[in-house]
Amino acid sequence: MAAECRAILWRDTGCDPDDPDTWTKPVIRINGHTEKPFREAANSPRLTAAFDRLVGPGRWTPRGGLGTFPIRFPSAEPPGDDGWHLDASFQGDADPADYFSYRVNVASKGRALLMLFLFSEIDENEAPTRIRVGSHLDVAPLLAPYGEDGLTMVDISARAVPATEHRAVTFATGRPGDVYLCHPFVVHAAQAHHGTRPRFLAQPPLDPAEPYDVDHGTWPVEQAIRRGLGR
Repeated sequence: MAAECRAILWRDTGCDPDDPDTWTKPVIRINGHTEKPFREAANSPRLTAAFDRLVGPGRWTPRGGLGTFPIRFPSAEPPGDDGWHLDASFQGDADPADYFSYRVNVASKGRALLMLFLFSEIDENEAPTRIRVGSHLDVAPLLAPYGEDGLTMVDISARAVPATEHRAVTFATGRPGDVYLCHPFVVHAAQAHHGTRPRFLAQPPLDPAEPYDVDHGTWPVEQAIRRGLGR
């Protein structure tokens, strides 16, 4: 399944998988895909069972495909998008084209999980996503004072990045078909590619069917928010 997805993504990059001379950019971003292998990857029984365990049955929305895809290539050129940050989850009153002004609130409106789908072998040299372990616990109290409106991606990242510098860092390495299901408040970052094989990965959100209950919720993601808030 991962190989089928990679073949489609290679076509979109305009690069030749057998000719590294065509890999001229450190990263190429590809929007969402809804072809059959992507739909199947997004909705496998083992994966949806994990959604149920983390978010709650009936509390998440099935995906019709996957995206976006930041395809990273071996390069001495800096990628330009490797800063630590927290992903936004809802538009609010932002311009649709200005993702950095999208928002995050303490109930993680619009995002049930941060997900990383691996479509290629990824080791520590091949630009695995960097993750600050436990950083989600530090983020919840930063968001709590701002209520339903929350903060923009830029504003919460400016607060969360220094607040989580003490956290250990791990890497989203693995095999084609591996999926990382992360708390939506996890602070993470891309990095330069120092290996030899291009890295294929999707980073879609899991969309919620209903809001998280940060006062009384008992599902694991809600419990983590409440724990961060000391509740």
